[in-house]
Amino acid sequence: MCIIISGESGAGKTESAHLIVQHLTFLGKANNRTLREKILQVNPLLEAFGNACTAINDNSSRFGKYLEMKFTPTGAVMGAKISEYLLEKSRVIKQAAGEKNFHIFYYIYAGLYHQEKLKKYRLPDKTPPRYIGSQNGKVMQDIISSKLYKEQFDAIQDCFRIIGFTEEEVNSVHMILSAIMNTGNIQFTSITSQHQTDKSQVPNSEALDNAADLLSIGSEELQEALTSHCVVTRGETIIRTNTVDKATDVRDAMSKALYGRLFSWIVNRINTLLQPDTNICAAESGMNVGILDIFGFENFKKNSFEQLCINIANEQIQFYFNQHIFALEQIEYQSEAVDASQVEYEDNRPILDMFLQKPMGLLSLLDEESRFPQATDQTLVGTILAASGTVFGQHLGVELSFGIQHYAGKVLYNVNGFLEKNRDTLPADIVVVLRTSENKLLQQLFSSPLTKTGNLATSRARVTAASRSLPPQLNNTRNKSPKYLLKVDTMEVMRHPEETTNMRRQTVASYFRYSLMDLLSKMVVGQPHFVRCIKPNDDRQALRFCTERVMVQLRYTGILETVNIRRQGYSHRILFEEFVNRYYYLAFRAHQMPESSKENAKAILEKAKLENWVIGKTKVFLKYYHVEQLNLMVREVLARVVVLQAYTKELAKDLARYRP
Repeated sequence: MCIIISGESGAGKTESAHLIVQHLTFLGKANNRTLREKILQVNPLLEAFGNACTAINDNSSRFGKYLEMKFTPTGAVMGAKISEYLLEKSRVIKQAAGEKNFHIFYYIYAGLYHQEKLKKYRLPDKTPPRYIGSQNGKVMQDIISSKLYKEQFDAIQDCFRIIGFTEEEVNSVHMILSAIMNTGNIQFTSITSQHQTDKSQVPNSEALDNAADLLSIGSEELQEALTSHCVVTRGETIIRTNTVDKATDVRDAMSKALYGRLFSWIVNRINTLLQPDTNICAAESGMNVGILDIFGFENFKKNSFEQLCINIANEQIQFYFNQHIFALEQIEYQSEAVDASQVEYEDNRPILDMFLQKPMGLLSLLDEESRFPQATDQTLVGTILAASGTVFGQHLGVELSFGIQHYAGKVLYNVNGFLEKNRDTLPADIVVVLRTSENKLLQQLFSSPLTKTGNLATSRARVTAASRSLPPQLNNTRNKSPKYLLKVDTMEVMRHPEETTNMRRQTVASYFRYSLMDLLSKMVVGQPHFVRCIKPNDDRQALRFCTERVMVQLRYTGILETVNIRRQGYSHRILFEEFVNRYYYLAFRAHQMPESSKENAKAILEKAKLENWVIGKTKVFLKYYHVEQLNLMVREVLARVVVLQAYTKELAKDLARYRP
């Protein structure tokens, strides 16, 4: 069974997922109380790392989550597994006006401040790091004075402990988060030399040294990886310098990769700690309930690449809903030779094809443009507009945008940064340096490969004898740092990634495609149950119901059409065998036990004097009100039986009393 929760951002999907998990955990009480407690701690922990404050939602999910709860045949919960999709890593390095970074950065800052551990983690106590420093300048004030951040930090520490993370693992998480914040403070300036005019350097090494120390890597090696890069051509390695802009991009790419892989590792670790005990029950013999809580449809004043991916995912879920509710229902009518009126509905298949088809779909065009170094965001818009008639273009001052008519309304996307976000390039030189870390967790994060959905693989990459040679860039730095020389000589280091693979670089769009495929494969396995969350108003106020706003959501989500097809069609379809077994004593005597045939089902319906029902080839098709009427009749029959039984018992007692 799969429960699919959908709706706009801020409509209550995450809270609904909370309640469902709590309910299922309560119903599936197992002897292992610790396991139940662990499962209940998963959502708060992942929310801290994967949710953030946006312009329309203070606790917006910035990733997709599929929680699969596993039960024994008797209904006791025995484990859980999480699949995560499309974490919005770009939020780590930059947030839109009025928005914030992921919750965990503020929680950990407040927690370390009140524990007087900021100095240990190289974090300033007056000026917040650039990655979390908001425009209103109130971040440090909130961190110092707000009880919420500190309480949430303590709660997250409890989550880690209850689920089963070790103290060493939690400390490594703190180290990496602190390193990311210090990395954001690394600044670059350009220097001019006799042969080079676009070289960058780090004028103030404090943030660089802090980040390197927290990552347990050499400071000089980190600076080298940020300000230069290796180019491998025909077996020859050339070291080229980075401009200030390029070095800044590399710094931010490293921060995004650190956070994204850390998030994936946390999910994988949770799955390991919550996996079912095979001694209790074989996994194949149990039952699974999946809960999909994914980011809702978004339409901000300025929409970027992240909103495009989010809204395509919602288009896919809407299409699946349409297919299940409308298309499949009408197919069943036809297969059962039942004449039912066709209910019209908005089929969003064309818009979904426009996004996903190959080779002319929007995502394919985006990938194609991303492969050309000379391509710009402006050429991307021109390519999209030329290829699709359903996309409209518009100039907004100096910025270029394109629009999409989604199922939930028209959205205008600003293309600034589209190509760079899609490429999501992490230089191989950064990967090599991070693999030399003395921190075991960091080694694991950058030694394990990524899956097709862009997440960290669960199995660690093997380091073979052929992959132990150092890349030339690191060989050239051996004389600079004896400490670094000691590190690389006492551990196995994988070769330069560009030397060991000639595969095309994966893009965010390609990861996104596989994520949608993986999500669909999970949804279609079991019986889907749809939970539609409706936003009562746009002001985030309690007890305020905006009728027009609600009606718009009911209309575009297909709820009104669903009500219509249930009213006009036959919402209850019951197999003959089940129908006869359930209602036979409305037309037959209790001891008769009639056959489960079409004729007997018809006899029951006629005896009950119901109208507007239809008999199909294998099923009885009933209106939404028929089942209630039948159940009332059954209740009356049973009540009469009880009265007769009571009368018979009393009569038997009286006869026994006067028997000589």
